[in-house]
Amino acid sequence: MSIFKRSLRSRIFLSMILLVLGASILIGFVTIYQYKENTHDYHRERLIRKETAIKENIDYVLKNTTYPVETDRIPLIFKNKIYEIKDIHKLEIYLYDLEGNLLISSKASFLKDSTRSKISKLALNGLKGSRDKHFIEKFKEGDFVYQSSFSYITDAHFKPIAILNLPYFEDDEFLNKELKEYLGRLGLAYVFMLLSAILLAYFLSKYITRTLNTISEKIKETRLDKRNKKILIPVRSNEISTLVKAYNEMIDELESSAAKLASNEREAAWREMAKQVAHEIKNPLTPMRLTVQSFERKFDPSDPDIVQKMKEYTHSLIQQIDTMSSIASAFSNYAQMPAQKDETLNIVKITKLALDIFNENYIYFSSEKEKIITKFDRIQLIRVITNLVKNSIQSIHEKQPESPKIEVKVSEKNSFAIVEVSDNGIGILEEHKDKVFEPKFTTKTSGMGLGLAMVKSIVETYKGDISFTSDKETGTIFKVRIPIK
Repeated sequence: MSIFKRSLRSRIFLSMILLVLGASILIGFVTIYQYKENTHDYHRERLIRKETAIKENIDYVLKNTTYPVETDRIPLIFKNKIYEIKDIHKLEIYLYDLEGNLLISSKASFLKDSTRSKISKLALNGLKGSRDKHFIEKFKEGDFVYQSSFSYITDAHFKPIAILNLPYFEDDEFLNKELKEYLGRLGLAYVFMLLSAILLAYFLSKYITRTLNTISEKIKETRLDKRNKKILIPVRSNEISTLVKAYNEMIDELESSAAKLASNEREAAWREMAKQVAHEIKNPLTPMRLTVQSFERKFDPSDPDIVQKMKEYTHSLIQQIDTMSSIASAFSNYAQMPAQKDETLNIVKITKLALDIFNENYIYFSSEKEKIITKFDRIQLIRVITNLVKNSIQSIHEKQPESPKIEVKVSEKNSFAIVEVSDNGIGILEEHKDKVFEPKFTTKTSGMGLGLAMVKSIVETYKGDISFTSDKETGTIFKVRIPIK
């Protein structure tokens, strides 16, 4: 996982650890580099000091010799003196003529070694091209590193008569030991710093993100349908304080907007409901009025069929009155939702009880378990079952299949009680699926379309949900999920 996809706390923690590690590694590299530079400067300066001291001895010998101070006389002048100078300064000495050929050396055995019999072209050209007439060459022999200095020996008139070569062995054993000890101490210090940084990063990241986690949890809990709590915690950071203040202001505005919205929705819902009720009541009133007017015009006490006509007239009025009564009952039941009288009940048993009121022989019931216990309002659960079954019966009546069938299944899954009501009726048209649970929607010639809206209201009151699948060929399946408490 990329560091940028991690939580803020993890990023703060990892960033601090990486910062300390990076600083440790960088300082380690800088220390080693500086040590090497210091070592190189040390050896170079030491070689130059020795070279200066040896040249002073050589000048002294040249001033006190009885031989002519010339190039070809150098081996005679320094025949014995060169060993004395070597013993004093603890350094091998080589003297060459101006063309780079060996004249004399403090190393007697070196006469048999052809590697020192002549100065390399690189060193000779470097010396000739140098402004200060001084050149240092670095080379390796075996496992050892040497610095070799080249400079001119002059006579009393500053005329070059020979070339002085001093090979210097760079003994870094002591310095390397010092470096290892220093790096070891530095490593221990940085291990301690790293552990301290880990602890500091952990508590600091925890402190910084604690308030942000609180704000995050509060935002997750924010709902339009309930009263939300403000964040009341001491905040010292200006940025987080601004965020908390903005959240609390948002809660105030949200509550105000939610109250206005709820009020507007209630008013709109009741206006629509009033319109629907008025419309539904007008439907039976019109035939009632026509029936009364017709009876008034045609009423004849002497008519031999007056009794039969009176019965028909009375029956027609009673039918319209029953229709108005059912409309009033449906409106009353919906307006009372959701009244809760919770009790611990067995959903399997109550579902079977709700199905007992139906006489249709094509209603089948099945359950995976004998008991599924939860808290629910008994009457409202019966309303849910009966409304769904009534819808299925009406759907079958509209399609009239050869083998009508309604199945009611009860099961349990993932801490939910599931009630499925399926039928092989006419199904729900695609353009009607989004409106099924709307309070005033219906595709039937009678009723107010409040049944499924009431079912949805009841189920959601208990933190459940209702869904459906429908096809005009196979029918409809309604699934109700109720949390098991």
